Amino acid sequence: MNNNEIVQKLWNLCDVLRDDGINYSDYVTELVSLLFLNLVNENAETGVFEDHPLPEGCRWQDLSERSGLNLLDHYRRLLLLLSTGKDGDKIVHQDPLLLAIYANAQTRIREPRHLEQMITELDKVDWFSVQQDGLGDLYEGLLEKNANETKSGAGQYFTPRALINAMVNVIKPQPKEVIQDPAAGTAGFLIAADQYMKQRSDDYYDLSPKDREFQERKAFVGVELVPNTRRLAL
Repeated sequence: MNNNEIVQKLWNLCDVLRDDGINYSDYVTELVSLLFLNLVNENAETGVFEDHPLPEGCRWQDLSERSGLNLLDHYRRLLLLLSTGKDGDKIVHQDPLLLAIYANAQTRIREPRHLEQMITELDKVDWFSVQQDGLGDLYEGLLEKNANETKSGAGQYFTPRALINAMVNVIKPQPKEVIQDPAAGTAGFLIAADQYMKQRSDDYYDLSPKDREFQERKAFVGVELVPNTRRLAL
C-alpha cells in the first residue's frame, strides 16, 4: 500500500463521520488525535521507546479492546486525561508535548460505531510500508484534500509542497541556525527546512553532540494562533 492509497483510505473515513455532523477540517483533527495514539503504539511495539510514553489507560489497546458506549466514554475520558494530565486530584502525566498536542482536545463523535470503525481501519494500515518521510507526506496529503474541499485547509491557506521546497532552496537554511516561522500553520516550512539540512549533513550525524542537541531542541521555532492547526503542527 503506497502513501497515496493510505491517504485515500484515511480520507474515506471522513464519510463515516458525516452522520455526526463532522466536517472535513474537524475530521482531520479527529483523525490526528487517534492517529497519534496509533503510531505511538506501533513504535512501542517495535521497541523504539524504552518506556511507553503514554500513561496507562491512555494507550491504543485501551481503545481497541473496548466497544459501544464503553469505548466512546473511555475515549472522552482519555482525551481529558491527556489534555489536563490529571484524573481528578491525581497527576497522570506531566509531559509538556502531550499536554500541548491534546490541549483542550475534545471529540464530536456521538456514535460509538463510528469511533469503532475508525479504530478498526487504522489498525489495518501497514505503517511499515510508509517510507522514512512518509508520515509527513500522509499529513500533507490529508491537508491538501482538506484544502481542496474547504478552500482553506483547517481554516488556513494550504501552501503546495513544491512552493515550500522552492522557498527553502532559495533561503538555504544551515545547521546551528534558528529557523523561525511566525505563522507556522501545520509547520510545513519548518519540516521542509529540517529535511533540507538533514539531506546535507548526514541526518545531523556530522555535527557535534552539542549541535545535534541544538537541532533537536532549539533550532526550530513556530508560532500558530489557531488551536487545531497548532495541534496538527505538533
